[in-house]
Amino acid sequence: MKKIFFLSLLFFVKINFIFSQGCSDAGFCTLGAMRPNQAYSKKVNIKLRSVELSNYLGVTQSYILIYNISTDINISISKKISAQVKLPYQYVSGGLANTHGLGDISLSASYNIYSNDNFQINGSVGMKIPTSNADKKASYTDRFGKTKELSLPMYYQTSLGTWDVLGGVSIITKNWLFATGFQHALTNTPNNFLWKPFDTTSDSSKAYHYMKSKQLNRGTDVMLRIERNLRFSNWNIYVGLLGIYRLNLDTFLDGDNKIKPIKGSNGLALTLLFGGGYRFNIHSGIKAMIGYNLKDRSATQLFKTKEITEHKNPDGLSRFLVFSLSYEYRF
Repeated sequence: MKKIFFLSLLFFVKINFIFSQGCSDAGFCTLGAMRPNQAYSKKVNIKLRSVELSNYLGVTQSYILIYNISTDINISISKKISAQVKLPYQYVSGGLANTHGLGDISLSASYNIYSNDNFQINGSVGMKIPTSNADKKASYTDRFGKTKELSLPMYYQTSLGTWDVLGGVSIITKNWLFATGFQHALTNTPNNFLWKPFDTTSDSSKAYHYMKSKQLNRGTDVMLRIERNLRFSNWNIYVGLLGIYRLNLDTFLDGDNKIKPIKGSNGLALTLLFGGGYRFNIHSGIKAMIGYNLKDRSATQLFKTKEITEHKNPDGLSRFLVFSLSYEYRF
């Protein structure tokens, strides 16, 4: 059985790299009670353990490709309590640079609040742990022939660089899933991206298409997920809406060392989701999901006397199209 398990994992990794030649919310939408495509069961499984390997491909409005491979470990501690650990590795390819590195570590604990023959209510609390200072740099040669290391925008960072707390609840029936949650950053992002350092480089025009994010302070997010699921013996399909509302404006430290708000960085981002899964047996199965952005926030920053508005939020989380494929093994 172990041999079959590891062969399956190797096969899946091979599939991942094939698709990557063709992730990401801030984290709380795929953790605990807030995650998509949750199966309803009248019986709560005792000591169920699973390992899920996922690949995620996201495309931003400026056609930056963000590819994420993550390992998702779930362990039931008791009949009502379970824990989840998520370990991602991310690759980014765009006009300014290509980067890669370990993503933020996500931890959550979930509790089955109530169950009966028709529905169940689950709650989760958790946190995200930064794996870097979110300040990857790239080398540039200016017009005077001098080489310098410049901080890249948040879209090129593999970590948000912040300690976050999160929580949420969900109601699950045979055909419906309703989930809501929040995520709050406890610290600022120690990124140092500003426009001015790029002025003497050949990529200055590209740099101005990203929001400045020096010492970024992300606003608090709340989410609402609604899914309609059709389940059969071995497979299921679903359609859903995921709304994320940022309650307050992001702020950043500008070149004059003044903290400034970023207009339009609050408000609603709405995504339409389609997905499904197939179980080969009681131990293993695959899942797929595609998401299309219906509405996004439009951040605005002042360049001299002109305001620049982009569908590229300073936190680097905007996507107009996402695709994920995952393999799950239960034991």
